[in-house]
Amino acid sequence: MEAQAQGLLETEPLQGRDEDALASADFSSMLSEEEKDELKAELVQLEDEITTLRQVLSAKERHLVEIKQKLGMNLMNELKQNFSRGWHDVQTTTAYKKTHETLSHAGQKATAAFSNVGTAISKKFGDMRNSPTFKSFEERVETTVTSLKTKVGGTNHSGGSFEEVLNSTAHASSQNASGGPRQTTDEELQC
Repeated sequence: MEAQAQGLLETEPLQGRDEDALASADFSSMLSEEEKDELKAELVQLEDEITTLRQVLSAKERHLVEIKQKLGMNLMNELKQNFSRGWHDVQTTTAYKKTHETLSHAGQKATAAFSNVGTAISKKFGDMRNSPTFKSFEERVETTVTSLKTKVGGTNHSGGSFEEVLNSTAHASSQNASGGPRQTTDEELQC
């Protein structure tokens, strides 16, 4: 008995087949003339209320537009506000925070790695400069520069540092270049 009572009280939505059956049913024969008149009056009243509500809604929407225009709000401003609000919402999500944190950590790791590579390269250059091979190369360059200075006409034979020798050679070359073209001998090319 309870199962039958339960079936009458169910509030599940109608299925497509049930809706079709309900639509094709003719309830007007079950209603008295008085009930039909009441329902028709109620129908007219509901339609009038709906029309009135649509008019009120339309008037309120026009008033809303007027207020927004007076405040200088336009579609672009609203879009910007919506975008800002949406971006803020995205930034507060857990996924965004985790991604931001991961990328930040990766950036820090990359910066540290580049720094370590730079330090290693600097150390290698320092080691290389102190190596016997580089010193031998440096001595050969100094000897060549001194020889060139002598041939170009420099009278200073005091040696000096590698950088001083390079600077004086560059200076001598620029003076020679301003003096016009010069013939180069085979002996000078062999240095």
